[in-house]
Formats: sequence, C-alpha cells, structure tokens
Amino acid sequence: MKIIVTPTQPYSDQKPGTSGLRKKVKIFQQAHYLENFVQSFFDTLVVPNDAVLVVGGDGRYHNRQAIQTIISMAAANGFARVLIGQGGILSTPAASHVIRKYKTFGGMVLSASHNQGGIHGDFGIKYNIGNGGPAPEKITDEVFAKSKVIAEYKISDLPQVDIDTIGETQFAGITVGQTFTVQVIDAVQDYADLMQSLFDFKAIKQLLATDFAMKFDAMHAVTGPYAKEIFVNRLGASCDSLMNCEPSEDFGGGHPDPNLTYAEDLVKIMFAGKSALDFGAASDGDGDRNMILGKNFFVTPSDSLAVLAANATLVPAYAGGIAGVARSMPTSGAVDRVAAKLNVPSFETPTGWKFFGNLMDAGKVTLCGEESFGTSSSHVREKDGLWAVLFWLNVIAVKKMSVEAILKAHWLEYGRNVYSRHDYESIPTEAANSVIAHIKSQFTSLPNQVFGNYRVQLCDDFSYHDPIDGSVSNNQGIRILFTDGSRIVFRLSGTGTEGATLRIYLEAYEPDSSKHHLDAQVALAEMIQIALQISQLVEKTGRTTPTVIT
Repeated sequence: MKIIVTPTQPYSDQKPGTSGLRKKVKIFQQAHYLENFVQSFFDTLVVPNDAVLVVGGDGRYHNRQAIQTIISMAAANGFARVLIGQGGILSTPAASHVIRKYKTFGGMVLSASHNQGGIHGDFGIKYNIGNGGPAPEKITDEVFAKSKVIAEYKISDLPQVDIDTIGETQFAGITVGQTFTVQVIDAVQDYADLMQSLFDFKAIKQLLATDFAMKFDAMHAVTGPYAKEIFVNRLGASCDSLMNCEPSEDFGGGHPDPNLTYAEDLVKIMFAGKSALDFGAASDGDGDRNMILGKNFFVTPSDSLAVLAANATLVPAYAGGIAGVARSMPTSGAVDRVAAKLNVPSFETPTGWKFFGNLMDAGKVTLCGEESFGTSSSHVREKDGLWAVLFWLNVIAVKKMSVEAILKAHWLEYGRNVYSRHDYESIPTEAANSVIAHIKSQFTSLPNQVFGNYRVQLCDDFSYHDPIDGSVSNNQGIRILFTDGSRIVFRLSGTGTEGATLRIYLEAYEPDSSKHHLDAQVALAEMIQIALQISQLVEKTGRTTPTVIT
C-alpha cells in the first residue's frame, strides 16, 4: 500500500454544528472538501497503532463514495482496521453500539439525520469518540481550527473495497509486516441483540399477537432493515405493520423527519377516527429520532421522556431504577417532575447529544431526551429511535393501557406541561439574526412586564457549566421565564443547511385536570401571541405561519 500526500487548500466553512458538518451534497463534492474535513480530524486525534475505526451512514446519496474515501484515508493515517456496516448502512445508535461493543477508537458517522437526501439534498459527517458519543466541543473546535489552515491530506492507493459482503479483506500495511483490514459486519444483528437484552420481547410479542394494531414508518431510511429484523423476525409482527422500510438514497423523495408534518402518511393512518390503529411510530433518516402516536393521539417528545422515566422499572433493563435524567434546555420540564418524585437528579443541558455523554459516563443519568424527537438511555451514547418505540411497546404490554390512557393517567399524577414547538425554516440568515438581536435588546426592559395573564420573571441566553469536566457552553438559546413557571425559548437551529431555522418553544404548566384535554395550540394561544409580539418575527421576516408545528 502506498501513501499519497495530496496538497490542498483550506475551506472556511467547515465548522461542525451540534451534530457534525452538514452541507449540500454539491458542497461535499467539491475537490478535496471531504478529504480536508476528515484529515482535520485525523490530525487532531492521536491514533494508536492498533486503532479501529467504525464507518457507516444512513444510506443517503454520496454515502457509498464517501465511505471509500474514508477507508483509504484511514489506511494512510495509521488505522489498523475499519469496521463497516454491510452496504455502508449503519444507523447512528447502531454505530454508537458498535463502537462500544467492539471497543473501537471511534467512528465516522455519515448522515445529515432528518434532512432531505438525494443529489440535490444534504450530506453530513461527524466523528464519534470511544464512548460511542459525538465528539465534544473541545475536539470539534480544534478540528475547525485545523480545517482553516490545512495544506495537505494523506490517502492511500487502495482499490475499491467490497462493502456489501460480510467478511474481512486484508491489505498490506504502511510498513513491512503490517496489515490493514476492512471488516464488513452485520450491524443489524448486533443492534437487535442489544434491544432484545434490554426489553421484554416475550411480553411485546404477546401484545402483538392480540388484536393490537400498529404501524411503524421507517420513512425510506436507515431503520428499515432493523425494523424488519426486530418487529417481524423476532417479535412476530406482520409485514404490513411496517411501511417505507426500504432505504433509499433520496428517502423516497420525502423528508425523513418523524413529525406531524413530514410523516403525513402515518399521521393519516393514526388519525383516521374509529378505524385508527392502536399504536404508530416513525423514525428519521439515521434512526436516532422517534415519533410516538396513539389512536387519534400525538405524544410530544417531552411527554414521552417523562412517561418513560416514570415507567422505567417496567422494563427489564431498568427494573432496578434509574440513576437520574437529563433533558436539553428547550425540552419541557415534565421529566423534572418525575425525577423529583423518584428522588433522582435531573440535569438541563444545551441542545446536542454530546452534552449527555459526560453525565452518562459518570453514572449520573440513565435516561435523557430532547424535544426534537430524540430519546435514549445509557445503553448507547446517541439518541435511539427504535429503542424508544420498543420502550413504549414494553410499557403498553405491561400496563395493558392505550397510549392516550397512559398519558392522561400521567398528567393526572404529575400535571401537564402543555408544550409546542414552532419551526420557521429557511429564513434568510440576516433576518433570523435580526429577530434574535431584537429580543436580546429587551433583556433589561422585559423583566416584570405583564403580557395578558403572564408576568416576565427573567430572560437570559442560556449557559451550561458541565458538572463533570467543568467546561462552559454559552449562548445556547434565549429563555423568557414567567413567574408561574411558563417559558418561551427562542433558538437558531444548527442542523439545517440552507438559510436559518428559527425555533420557538412554548411551555405552560397546567395542574387542572379539567383542562388536560385541550389541544396544545389552543391552550398556548395567548403565549404564541406573546412570543410573536416580543420577537417581532412577522415584521422582521415576513413569515406569518410556522413551517412545522409539533
């Protein structure tokens, strides 16, 4: 094997966001663009002689080509072995599990998550460290600094590698006597085995053998093969309980984001009146997000996290109780109420799964979640869509209650944190920044102001002090907190590739059970108008309605 040192010039736009680097495919197809970013990681990391790298992605357009490039670069940069998901397919939670199970040095996860795919769509790449979680900001900041001054990258002259056949292929290494191995693994079996070790598959199988009707939507994305193995082969579900389970490079032309807007086909099935099914769920492009639906009933991700925490001991893996819970700052405080009753700690972190890793590694938390349809536990260091679906099915099987009944019983015990998120996608960046600047300009004048039934207590730009490593993350989202515990949060998302996405999070605590039936948009109507008044969003962007409401 020969190493080729290739001269290059830096790009200025390779700053990783909350989940790696995401750009349009055409950006990644620029000369040396992918190579520069990968080499910036390899130059930042100290790679030991026997290092093993996991590589795989969600199967979107450009996935297979990028994998070949990364294999060749890994060989040139001193890795001894690369583990590849068969066909280059590897869900994000499965990648985390493979890194942890095989104790590898880390992994390159190729995904733009819930963003659209195809030749005109998005592509993404992030690095996961040895604990299975996304690289922390300390590493990604160093990588960005490297990317701005990079002058060359190293790649080998390896031939095209077969990534579709399970097994090993060996090549002569960099030096005499060394070998470089590419191993294609069945990551679907690895992940399914993990799920079977966590949940009561016997109870779920018995539930699915009754007249309980469910539908899982893989949205033409990565979880399709995993869903077939788990639901059909291991739990005995009928094949027609699954939909859109063939992975596609452009996700069937759809938008693989499991919410009420983009999972429209599933929503129609689940909100079909008397003919609606008992349970519905969907996952996203790379398999780390989930949406849970009951018969004519939507479960917000914030409520889902709270319900799972409250019922964790019904699941074999958590029968002994949980160590604690964590949520991202924009996520509702519903899970905090559960933690208080269980007498376990709860943590509020910035958005981005990497912030949960330290807490889980230190044994401080077991369950964690984000309002952006991500929930998981310490079994991996990523969000895990299918894990959340199986958790819900396990709880339903034990409690023998419907999704709606479980939620209403939970609200009766804890009260309801009425919650909604309004996304304004693809706003011109300058206009989005002006909205944020306008809100910040009112920080000194807003406290004690009264808006209808609400009085402002304080407002700030959220900062997080990591209790494990002492690191500080500033400017994580604007919070407007009201005296009754209600909140409005404004945040620019870091997961899009075009313009800016401005998210408005609205939350009001409702202890009165006679009002628990109200639709969230009705219950939050006054707060929605307050958010628009404070932000002047309509005036500054021209946008009168959100792109997505969840």
